[in-house]
Amino acid sequence: MKLIYLTKLLMFSVTNLIAWCPLVVFAQDAREIMEKVDAGSRTQNDNAFSVIKISTCKFGIVGGKLKCSHKPTVKTLESAAINFGSEKKDSKSIAIILEPASERGIGMLSFVYDSSEKDNETWLYLSALGKVKRIVASNSSGDSEPVSVFGSEFTTEDQETGKLDDYTFKLLNTADFQGRSAFVIEQTPTKERLQKTRYARSVVWVDTERNVVLKSKMYDKRKAEIRRIVSGKVEKLNGVWVARSITIMNLVTNRLSNIAIKKKHFGIRIAPELLSRRSLTDTAFRERHLSILRAQAR
Repeated sequence: MKLIYLTKLLMFSVTNLIAWCPLVVFAQDAREIMEKVDAGSRTQNDNAFSVIKISTCKFGIVGGKLKCSHKPTVKTLESAAINFGSEKKDSKSIAIILEPASERGIGMLSFVYDSSEKDNETWLYLSALGKVKRIVASNSSGDSEPVSVFGSEFTTEDQETGKLDDYTFKLLNTADFQGRSAFVIEQTPTKERLQKTRYARSVVWVDTERNVVLKSKMYDKRKAEIRRIVSGKVEKLNGVWVARSITIMNLVTNRLSNIAIKKKHFGIRIAPELLSRRSLTDTAFRERHLSILRAQAR
């Protein structure tokens, strides 16, 4: 009788251990997965020169499909980026509008820092006003809308990399997304980060093989989903998987924006002087440096 009892007790203990262990592994792996995603994002931005198209429109659901309800506004940009810092985990980038002609020359300069101790820095140049505006990265209340990237639904916050210490991660499960196996990870900001963001919680789908975010859902402090991001056209460039199409949907205003990477070149020699506020205001200086990048990209 005692032997049967001990056998049952042992089986119960082993069963519970098996059931409990994956949860521990999940808790450890979620952070590791996001570290791989972050590393891939940094690699995409190292000595890279790109031509990007941003399309924005109001949207609706027609026949079960997402469609623009009017002709999108389209902007074409050139972008250059490098990684810097002791571990090359920080990045500098500049993006300049080429088209439409009425907005040509409007630019954005961004310094993104991996450390949670240092706020990102962004400067926006409006050619019509002829002045540079510094954008404050922090938001003490977390209630105001982050700054839009060239009038699109993408914001400076949506473009961030690094700062993983600002969040806790939990691997919820694995699921199929558009024919790809994906880790489903919950991302929750720390108490300090929550004071600087509108996103109280996010759920991301990460391709299990390619370490690319395929989909994200962002929720506000009232637990309502307010934004959704879907990636497409994932291709291997420079040895790294890159989503060449990223669509963000604002579920509050029913507006969406799509970023399409038309061209992307790696290993470009980018002079540090280009990634400066002077490039935003000095057209001749900027064009001289950009012409060098264009020549390398041929």
